[in-house]
Amino acid sequence: MAKLSRRELLGIGMTRFGVLAVAAPWLLAWDSKRLWTGDFAQALVRTPAQTEGPFYPTTMPLDTDNDLLVINDAITPAVGAVTHLSGRVLDERGAPIRNAVVEIWQVDNTGAYLHAGSAGHAARDRNFQGFGRFETGSTGEYRFRTIKPVRYPGRTPHIHFKVKRGDRELLTTQCYVRGDSQNATDGVLRGIRDARARESVIVDFAPIGQSTVGELAATFDIVLGTTPDLP
Repeated sequence: MAKLSRRELLGIGMTRFGVLAVAAPWLLAWDSKRLWTGDFAQALVRTPAQTEGPFYPTTMPLDTDNDLLVINDAITPAVGAVTHLSGRVLDERGAPIRNAVVEIWQVDNTGAYLHAGSAGHAARDRNFQGFGRFETGSTGEYRFRTIKPVRYPGRTPHIHFKVKRGDRELLTTQCYVRGDSQNATDGVLRGIRDARARESVIVDFAPIGQSTVGELAATFDIVLGTTPDLP
């Protein structure tokens, strides 16, 4: 039997996730016919900007793709609750932003960042990529395979996001796990004064019913306050 490369395995995984989305449309629920309509636009809330924090990688990992569970063609995956994280990058009218680069970075299952200054860095999970990138297409959609974020001292679980287009940084923000009790006391999250804006960055990490290994799905749409110029 021919050995599949890591890229082929990821492709199979994303295909399976697509099948799951057909079976459970809430995983990727959005109605393209509502884009640019008044009702949809009024329902959109601009994603609030948040601090980058001190742990954006100073040295990039050997692999920066959208699968943070496995580095290059390594066999051993990272430890953690496997999460299919997806969403769209939209302008304030609901139009998708193509060719936007979405970056994420987060702690591993032990609470350590890739950044060398992170607490617990020496004992971090070396199989966790810790950082990834994805470029959006015509629908503005992005996808990552990662782990459900965990707490570390002083912070509720979260994932950092940065959106770029060309040489412009459009937004830096974070998303959070709905239902985590530490959300109520997290200074960064509570620093978002507008209740609707704060709610927009709190995300369900929901079990995928058809998964036999306890995978989760999370959807986080990013709404920009401006429409980037087309190339």
